[in-house]
Amino acid sequence: MKKLFYCTLLFANSMLQLNAQTEVLLYEGAIPNSKPTVNKEKSVITDGKLRISKISIPTYTLYIPTTPSVKRTAVIIFPGGGYSLTASGHEGIAVAKALNDMGVTAILIKYRMPDDTTMINKEIGPLQDAQQAILLARENAEKWNIDPTKIGILGFSAGGHLAATAGTHFMESLIPNPNHTSVRPDFMILGYPVISFQDSMAHAGSRNNLLGINPTQEKKDLYSNELHVTNQTPPTFLVHASDDAGVKVANSILFYQALVANHVKAEIHTFQNGGHGFGLVNKTSQDSWLDRCKFWMISNGWL
Repeated sequence: MKKLFYCTLLFANSMLQLNAQTEVLLYEGAIPNSKPTVNKEKSVITDGKLRISKISIPTYTLYIPTTPSVKRTAVIIFPGGGYSLTASGHEGIAVAKALNDMGVTAILIKYRMPDDTTMINKEIGPLQDAQQAILLARENAEKWNIDPTKIGILGFSAGGHLAATAGTHFMESLIPNPNHTSVRPDFMILGYPVISFQDSMAHAGSRNNLLGINPTQEKKDLYSNELHVTNQTPPTFLVHASDDAGVKVANSILFYQALVANHVKAEIHTFQNGGHGFGLVNKTSQDSWLDRCKFWMISNGWL
């Protein structure tokens, strides 16, 4: 019986390795901008959804399509959660598997939550992890069978803010980068994203967690990503529900308008209903936003 159990365990582990779905440390050595602390990470499942909080040790999980292919497009995923947790189930694992079905390599990131007890400067911790994820994808492109010119990022809610920050603040590398590898994503997919930290539309929880309770106007402006769009900002696909009471749809609209004004390729889909946090499936509509996104990626040559 023990031998059978051991063989079964070996088989299960080998299958995980074959599918490359193993959680790996995002940094090989010391985590930049990190304080020595006890790991208090906590995972819970509520309403059938996985949520991970108190993340201080960032990781990535690689999801590789099983079908043979030439060098693939890759998408790096940042689940949302108000910069206090990550909704890593319906905004992470499920999305990675759906991207695999499209023939896309998915890289799911468990990024650090801003916390003065675990970071020297909490406001840049998540962005460092996003830049490290992009750097890893580029520098491992040959090994992971990725086209280094087709690396996109996808973020939901506060994860959308992180993705948009990575897509508008890529000129300065906040991580060790001896090879000067580009940390600019090639395209962005933003789901009901927090974009602006201005008082009129900011998601208070995300802003407070990242910047503190009373940030200066300078800090609000720095992390209001609609103010930092240029003609070098990556092409972007946005999806949002008009009745989103958590993150106002104006966030996506403002960012879209800034992209268009700067002649950046952009597409936006706004559902009439759906609220906040619907992930892949908006149950109020028969329309699949991921299908629309897939066609957008095809039209731009990423699929």
